[in-house]
Amino acid sequence: MRLLLDTHVFLWFISGSDQIPPQVQGVIRDPDNDVFLSVASVWEAVLKHQIGKLQLPAPPAEYLPEQRLRHKINSLAIEEATLQRLAKLAPLHRDPFDRIIVAQAQQHELLLATVDSSLRQYPVAMLAWG
Repeated sequence: MRLLLDTHVFLWFISGSDQIPPQVQGVIRDPDNDVFLSVASVWEAVLKHQIGKLQLPAPPAEYLPEQRLRHKINSLAIEEATLQRLAKLAPLHRDPFDRIIVAQAQQHELLLATVDSSLRQYPVAMLAWG
């Protein structure tokens, strides 16, 4: 399975939150699965941390990549082809970071792990709960 974690799912996962059901945690931890975190998620977290909307135990530009590596989660760069796909997405969701993540999931044929019900409006495969 190839999986792209939404920002909140990654943050819950690295913090050990019980907001992720055990079976989903198992999918993320399964070494047979390729799990990705978008650079857009790190960017989003850095911005939210700067304005005081996200508390982390260390600066996000260091902490998040460290946690991604610790949990064997791959980084997913934003490519020019992603932006071309993003430009074609219907404006169903206002959050630009979520829209980039949707475009990346489509482009790379990844299953998007999210609880954001508004993303279900897009034609993208999802691992959703809640």
